[in-house]
Amino acid sequence: MNIDKAVMAFAGAMILLSVAIVYFISPWGLALTAFVGLNLLQASFTGFCPAAKIFGKLGFQPGNAFK
Repeated sequence: MNIDKAVMAFAGAMILLSVAIVYFISPWGLALTAFVGLNLLQASFTGFCPAAKIFGKLGFQPGNAFK
């Protein structure tokens, strides 16, 4: 798995987690969804993604998006 796929998998998992939080705990779980969405949006414009940096340090191979 490369960094690109790891970032997409992580973002998807965080969104599913936020859905579970909203359903079972509190509507404030939508804040996590908003944070993930804003982070993905800013990464698309700036090319900087904190999750990609972390996955890179964990030894994942770079993909095409985050070099």
